[in-house]
Amino acid sequence: MDLEEMLRRMMTGKLYLPNDESIMNEQALCLEKQYDFNTTRPLQKELRQTLLKDMLASIGENCYIEPPLHANWGGKHLHLGNNVYANFNLTLVDDVEIYIDDYVMIGPNVTIATGTHPILPDLRMQCYQYNMPVHIEKNVWLGAGCIVLPGVTIGENTVIGAGSVVTKDIPANVVAAGVPCRVLREINDHDKQYYYKDRRIDL
Repeated sequence: MDLEEMLRRMMTGKLYLPNDESIMNEQALCLEKQYDFNTTRPLQKELRQTLLKDMLASIGENCYIEPPLHANWGGKHLHLGNNVYANFNLTLVDDVEIYIDDYVMIGPNVTIATGTHPILPDLRMQCYQYNMPVHIEKNVWLGAGCIVLPGVTIGENTVIGAGSVVTKDIPANVVAAGVPCRVLREINDHDKQYYYKDRRIDL
């Protein structure tokens, strides 16, 4: 199977071999760019932005990723909207597209995965893989240490609690948490008055 066909399978949810030499060579070039980004100094903000524009599939205005970033394609398939913030140690299994919309906040040590493997042992022994895109919609907050699995969509304004494992789609305008992640409640009038327990919003 040639590189073009292998890449086509990779991007369309079909089984493919990620250890194909031609794929690994292309991937290594992306990882070189990621290495450069991760070795920037804190005051090199303009350089970081220049590198991100070169690394990522697309990036909007006022986006910030705190190094280190760990992505097995160096962000090549990552699409960021405007005003996206990601804290330390964002890990992306970005073998296919990850879409992160405007105003998304990502806590430290979050993992977003698109790549996975078949259950059948014989196929896994041959290293077969398939990928499903992930979509994080506008104004979502992913709490520290949460994991988002392949094929998931998280609806706008939703909060995912720290340490959650998101195995299926989560609707908009809810608070969800747990392993596996489940909807706890809708965002409601109480949230319009209080930002933490009995502490009123006083802005």
